[in-house]
Amino acid sequence: MTQQESAQLQDQIKWSPDGLVPAIVQDALSKEVLMLAYMNKESLHKSLESGQTWFWSRSRNELWNKGATSGHTQQIVSLHYDCDGDTLLVKVRQNGPACHTGAYSCFYREGTLDAANDSQAASTSLQSHDDDRFGPLSRLETTIAQRDAERPEGAYTTYLFEKGVDKILKKVGEETAEVIIAAKNRDQDELRCEAADLIFHLMVLLREQGIPFDGVLQELEFRNRKPVKND
Repeated sequence: MTQQESAQLQDQIKWSPDGLVPAIVQDALSKEVLMLAYMNKESLHKSLESGQTWFWSRSRNELWNKGATSGHTQQIVSLHYDCDGDTLLVKVRQNGPACHTGAYSCFYREGTLDAANDSQAASTSLQSHDDDRFGPLSRLETTIAQRDAERPEGAYTTYLFEKGVDKILKKVGEETAEVIIAAKNRDQDELRCEAADLIFHLMVLLREQGIPFDGVLQELEFRNRKPVKND
């Protein structure tokens, strides 16, 4: 982005009296919200110029390049600002954990609801879960992204990522063969389990290759919308 284009974008932002704007950082693949930081005009320009996130530290009163010390950099995929122009949304490819604690996301702690709302919240949660048919896939994608970032010792997904693409591809091949065998044997219980294993390993492969699951869904939707050709 040129200096002029950067200046034009800066003109669209409603900066706070101290010259800052909050920036929400989101994993472009898993869609997980990773962190909240602040940008000033200079850090916004450096982010757009370098393709990596730069922020303004309110505590240290200085610019900082995310991951410059830890190596957990954020490659910018896209940058948006909201309807009021007072908040940025930065979608990134996260390298390692986003949080200084070593967690994948800074938002790893969960608050509790007021006791008076517990009954209603539980009912809403159950209904949402019932209606969310593909929720397990979304949650699995988030878990795989978390394992990729944090690499917890002893986790099977960590093992796959550390062994690399050849090991992941081998597992995809093995699980594909297991699906075929289960189907040939007409064993529905086994087929269900092996299909789940195959989907898991495919999603690990997608993460390793940097492809969001949304991309697969969009391809399916594109194919579904194609006009049917007459024979």
